Amino acid sequence: MIGCLCLHGFTGSPYEIEPVTEYLKKHTDWILSVPTYPGHGDILNLKGITHTEWIEEAERAYLDLREKADVIYILGFSMGGMIGGYLASKYGCDKLILLSASAYYMNPAQMLKDIYDVVRSGISGQLKDHELFLRYKKKFMDTPFSATREFRKLVRTLKPSLCDIQAPTLIIQGECDGLVPKKSAEYLYRTISSPQKKLCYLQQSKHMICHDVEQEQLIDEVFQFLMK
Repeated sequence: MIGCLCLHGFTGSPYEIEPVTEYLKKHTDWILSVPTYPGHGDILNLKGITHTEWIEEAERAYLDLREKADVIYILGFSMGGMIGGYLASKYGCDKLILLSASAYYMNPAQMLKDIYDVVRSGISGQLKDHELFLRYKKKFMDTPFSATREFRKLVRTLKPSLCDIQAPTLIIQGECDGLVPKKSAEYLYRTISSPQKKLCYLQQSKHMICHDVEQEQLIDEVFQFLMK
């Protein structure tokens, strides 16, 4: 039996990777595990929660899945990619997929373009309907600085484990990502030790890569990699 652990990102929820998980549910008979980290989900409650709690929740889900499946795939988005890479290095897995994984974060040039787009929408009277603005406003309003500090600790703590990854790895990165720059994907590709690894760029996609305009291409890349 195949089991697939699917990990969402910082301040996110399973919704971030839902297009992929729903596709896998429809087209496979695999066991899917899609945990939600403490303080995350549709309503954020991150105050007082540490990065170790997020790692431990993912680790519990991995170990539980390993009890049920003899083949393990890990798919991680953004911060979930860093946690997924850590689990792959510590316990091993049969295949690893990293989507917009945040080995580095914040792309100033793209963020400026995004902010300009938001301001332009505001000038034209469309600000209240602007998807990017609404998404970032909610996250900024609901995320305490202490949680951002914990996210940075998580990245620093888990980064050294990437060089121990031996599983075949697929790295997918949106070229227009304003939160995770291209150099993050390039770093992952250079650092991961696996002799079987592939780096795929989606030219028009931003950070929410599973929900963006190249969603079909992303799902196809993921599915073909897992089915090989």
